[in-house]
Amino acid sequence: MERISCDILVAGGGVAGLSCAAAFATAGFSVVCVDPAPPVTDNQSVGSDHRTTAFFQGSRNFLADAGIWERLDPQAAPLQVMRIVDAGGELPEPRVIKDFNAADISELPFGWNLPNWLLRREMVARLEALPNCDFRAGTGFKSMVTRETEALVSLTDGTQVRCKLVIGADGRNSAVRQAAGIGAKTTRYGQKAVVFAVTHPEPHNNVSTEVHRSGGPFTLVPLPDLDGKPRSAVVWMESGSEALRLRDLPEDEFNAAATERSAGIYGPLTLVGQRQAWPIIAQVANRMSAQRVALVAEAAHVVPPIGAQGLNMSLGDMITLLALAKARPEGLGDAKMLDAYERRRHPEVQLRVRGVDALNRASIAGGQGLRDMRAKGIEALYAVTPVRKALMELGLGAR
Repeated sequence: MERISCDILVAGGGVAGLSCAAAFATAGFSVVCVDPAPPVTDNQSVGSDHRTTAFFQGSRNFLADAGIWERLDPQAAPLQVMRIVDAGGELPEPRVIKDFNAADISELPFGWNLPNWLLRREMVARLEALPNCDFRAGTGFKSMVTRETEALVSLTDGTQVRCKLVIGADGRNSAVRQAAGIGAKTTRYGQKAVVFAVTHPEPHNNVSTEVHRSGGPFTLVPLPDLDGKPRSAVVWMESGSEALRLRDLPEDEFNAAATERSAGIYGPLTLVGQRQAWPIIAQVANRMSAQRVALVAEAAHVVPPIGAQGLNMSLGDMITLLALAKARPEGLGDAKMLDAYERRRHPEVQLRVRGVDALNRASIAGGQGLRDMRAKGIEALYAVTPVRKALMELGLGAR
């Protein structure tokens, strides 16, 4: 049996776990990162994640400090404008269009969009360049015993890891969270998101657009052009059965349905690549810490894909946790550090989960009266400049 020691054991090799491992290792801590499934780092292999992630300004700065952003920057599509389109009238046509422009609150764009498979590729490359980071793909977290001074973690390959802090970044069904005895509250909406990419004749002009009708938003997020054609990533939220029906349509029928649901804002949409369907839930852990354990990302909270909150909330967890670790490295993983983490993050996470839950319920609205109320609400919020700016700052995490 192999026995090793390190400062931090990160469970989870998704985008969140890889980011976390890179950030703490770059800061000088010794890190072991494990995940039972080796990351898929190209867009053609089975299991490739065709979703995209938009990184807000604070998240970009975090990735830059971790030595990752310089690898991503040339391939990122900036998001200058967040556009809300209500197409909830009798016909699926735009009736309310409101633009939230980053220039109103910042000299930089709201964020930058990148494919998840590419993020994994570049993050794994960063970990390989860090001598104090041991990334063990294909090996998972099995169990742990914690004491006041340390944690002893057993891995699925029989290895035992002695560390000061265990970071659970292992997803919504987190084994670390369960081992720590932390429960979670889950809300199910009966929705799924169909994710895919399209080309279109009209340029997106670095505008991220949410089109609301019923069933959930239809969101187009800018990607770099493909063979000279404007390209966007799409997240199309619908009831679970309808999402699966759409995912499996013949391609020409799917293109027609997606174009109609987009309210035709970019002209005819043409599918490029694969379609995938992902379940939509909201979930928040009862706590985000336990003895020698911190939960981050989907181990701690899951939200519907609205307003690009998901991974940016996750990196917000890591920003807070890393700041606490750097302020008192001698107290890494102790009760004082983790109590501070709990106080700083858990209330904000709960607030944001409730906020995204409310937005999703409004976007699901199917009755004409409810859709009309939603349109009036969008217009009212947009009309008051201080409120509009405050909403943008809140979305970015600046408030």
